[in-house]
Amino acid sequence: MGLVENVQQDGLAGLEHNFLTGKVEDLVLWARSHSSWPATFGLACCAIEMMATGGPHYDIARFGMEVFRASPRQADIMIVAGRVSQKMAPVLRQIYDQMMEPKWVISMGVCASSGGMFNNYALVQGVDQIVPVDVYAPGCPPGPETLLQAIVTLHDGIESGDLMRRRDTTGAGAGVHIEVAERSSAPVVLGTR
Repeated sequence: MGLVENVQQDGLAGLEHNFLTGKVEDLVLWARSHSSWPATFGLACCAIEMMATGGPHYDIARFGMEVFRASPRQADIMIVAGRVSQKMAPVLRQIYDQMMEPKWVISMGVCASSGGMFNNYALVQGVDQIVPVDVYAPGCPPGPETLLQAIVTLHDGIESGDLMRRRDTTGAGAGVHIEVAERSSAPVVLGTR
């Protein structure tokens, strides 16, 4: 069925939507997913990989995330990179509470996701006990490729609106688990945005 036949049968609904004919809520979700600003919350060795992701080799500017915000009031994504101690847990929650709504969380690394090899009283055994986690990036430490895949997964969830619906119904994060991406020496190209 051609474009002309779609338009004749369905009117404007038969057109592929653009910024003129799209629904406002779809445009807001698209803008939200393409202009997210992460808060800096690096706690251990995973933070080095997060910093490498922000470098020129991986170019997260193409996702609208080139500036890591030092103020939680300017950020809407928290990347928890590394192990969270019991003393740091209230600080993490305070920073999360100060972030603007809507906000999302990426748990980066096995230590942030489950305590990792540190199964003791001093460390939180999973950051999801403190804040609702939307995407888990596995690895010890996960490379920049894995963090990029987590970011793309999060952006897809934001753009589709699934994360907002799930958070409204359950009050928790999405809890999406991704696979570890392979490391390469060539620049990474993940889709076109």
